[in-house]
Amino acid sequence: MQTMTDAPSTDVPLSESSKDSSHCFAIVPAAGVGKRMGASIPKQYLLLNNQTVLDATIERLLAHPLVKGVAVVISLDDQWWPTSRFANDERVVTFDGGTERYHSVFNALNALRQNLHPQTRLLVHDAARPCVRHTDISRLIQQAGSSADGAILGCPVRDTMKQIDSRQHIHKTLDRDTMWHAFTPQLFQLSILYDAMHAALRDNQPVTDEASAMELAGFHPLMVEGHADNIKITRPEDLALAAYYLEQQIIADESNQHA
Repeated sequence: MQTMTDAPSTDVPLSESSKDSSHCFAIVPAAGVGKRMGASIPKQYLLLNNQTVLDATIERLLAHPLVKGVAVVISLDDQWWPTSRFANDERVVTFDGGTERYHSVFNALNALRQNLHPQTRLLVHDAARPCVRHTDISRLIQQAGSSADGAILGCPVRDTMKQIDSRQHIHKTLDRDTMWHAFTPQLFQLSILYDAMHAALRDNQPVTDEASAMELAGFHPLMVEGHADNIKITRPEDLALAAYYLEQQIIADESNQHA
């Protein structure tokens, strides 16, 4: 397991504008391999509408007016990133990934805090969520404001939810009225998220997302409702679904422009 002291510092200069605490900066953990996809390459490098999933995600983030830069966290043995069309983009920096997703995010936090304002709002976003809408990002930023608790995008659970035992037998039915799917981006202030992630790692508390670390630290992130098409590409059939959602978003945008 990677330790906290393994987190690198950046040797890539960030623009002075990125130090303004009114701006947002994104972190995209992209060091995983996506075993459930069953592909010969990491899922973030699979093609989606003539570009990689990762490039589509970065493009979506950088096109938002409040996102001033993106930190992409990649595996040490990543051989595909140099071919990305963002590999030499001055708005993009890269850091070494860790054993698990939360190690990768912490590495980025440890490096970025050397260059960014402590109150910089960070959007941590899954590499495999290329369909996130700008309207949802804007709503997340607006509703989070400057709150120390931060906020995440999500969607209310629609199906009946069952809790099962170790033999996959149903134990009980859960109250879906209080349950939400957790999406990304997840927005938190740099210094506060760093402290929360540092504490989780120190206490050997594995966390599946940034909100989990914040919860362990005593914070209560706001859940902001987003669109259900902000899917995470996990299985082979998700690629076709993501392509369909992106196409429908383009059609809707063009329709709104001519309305």
